[in-house]
Amino acid sequence: MELELERIVPGSPAAVYEAVADPARLARWWGPQGFTIPSLDWEPRAGAAYRIQMQPPEGDAFYLAGEFREVDPPGRLAFTFRWEDPDPDDVENVALLTIAGRGGSTHVALVQGPFRTEARRQLHDDGWTDSFDKLEGLLSGGG
Repeated sequence: MELELERIVPGSPAAVYEAVADPARLARWWGPQGFTIPSLDWEPRAGAAYRIQMQPPEGDAFYLAGEFREVDPPGRLAFTFRWEDPDPDDVENVALLTIAGRGGSTHVALVQGPFRTEARRQLHDDGWTDSFDKLEGLLSGGG
């Protein structure tokens, strides 16, 4: 099963891609509400590895990692996604972000999968929805 989300955000495709590709900007919007990104290794190049440390409001930090599969600025970014110390129901999957201009705004679409269970798909749905909310705030000058 896959997760599919889309959002219209303010700004040009180039501005949106910069918010995705630049580590300092990515750290401002990545993850569920209340989470921070204390450290990350994020340089979108095909074949390059990445690693993101996520700190929930309570509890221990954890990591996700993967490899960039496709990097085509400003329109597409595909990467594998795996949790370090995964839940037994987690499997490595692929996330594809597409970015396209819509008048004075930008359409951002995410397709991610496969997921082994609906519960794991929903966990990612919740996290990406919060992340897109924060991305929208950042791009509108509020984040």
